[in-house]
Amino acid sequence: MKSLHRKLVPCLSVALLIFCGSWGFLMHRTITQLSVYQLPKEMQPFFAQNMASVVRNAVRPDERRNSDPTEASKHFIDLEMYGKNAANKMPMDWDDAVAKYSKDTLLKYGYVPYWVITMKDRLTNAFRKGDRDSILFYATDLAHYVEDANVPLHTSVNYDGQLTNQKGLHSLWESTVPELMIQGFDLEGQKKAKYLKHPAKEIWKAVRRAAKLVSDVVNIEREVSLGFADSTKYRIQMRSGREVKSYSTAFARAYGARIQGAVNEQTKHAANLVADFWYTAWVDAGKPDLSGLMSKKWEAADAEKLSNEMKAYRENGLLKSGWLLSKKSAGNEAESN
Repeated sequence: MKSLHRKLVPCLSVALLIFCGSWGFLMHRTITQLSVYQLPKEMQPFFAQNMASVVRNAVRPDERRNSDPTEASKHFIDLEMYGKNAANKMPMDWDDAVAKYSKDTLLKYGYVPYWVITMKDRLTNAFRKGDRDSILFYATDLAHYVEDANVPLHTSVNYDGQLTNQKGLHSLWESTVPELMIQGFDLEGQKKAKYLKHPAKEIWKAVRRAAKLVSDVVNIEREVSLGFADSTKYRIQMRSGREVKSYSTAFARAYGARIQGAVNEQTKHAANLVADFWYTAWVDAGKPDLSGLMSKKWEAADAEKLSNEMKAYRENGLLKSGWLLSKKSAGNEAESN
């Protein structure tokens, strides 16, 4: 696939996505950390040594949306706007998609699976050149976009429930529920990163998997709503001098009890795919030796620490042991606000 043109036309129609977020800081950082534990021994020390930076910057593409008008449409794809059964019929190559739909249409309705492949190609080139900073930059950004492709409402024009009188559904599913219920998530893993022979096919599989969950995300909200009055379903908060309506904690917990399993499964699926894309980019670059790019020598103490983290990961003990960096980051950010 040829690289996407870098000068993109800003689209007002996607600006609203800025207010919806994606996965939330907690989950983007959690998923990115889980991905590191799946890498082979030739890659893992480099990523482990840079874990804090990679995890912290996992939200960088979302932060860019406030200043970069070309950023938002890289995070989603409104499948309904590309025709019936678009998830199975859209071309996998960017140039073919442009020929079929036009660039303006793709910029308006999103193109996350195509952008994932562009980021994968850039990471491959960074590995090939042995450019440490570029490797970390593109690996981190690639992770974010792969993660977004696993979010159900990132595959629908009804991205915030705004078309079905369920505004706020976006952050409810991917931010509020995980923040309230992550203690009960199963974050363990035994999987090792695998090589993707056809990366485009794999990211499209992820998009289709996420799209199949949209109806559940919407319908379960309706079902849970039957047990709540508006006064208990919503809460009103003052933000920047104006009233903002959002789902109450009680409603979020009730909704989460129904949808938590799906959120958890998408979390793990996203982590698996991020690791696979990182590994594939490294293999395609010729499996370069990363030890020379490390900022300091990998000591026995470093290896022991990583071994302990890996053990906790395999036993779903990262949160309990205090090694889940996203929770530490959340605490530090709360203190600084």
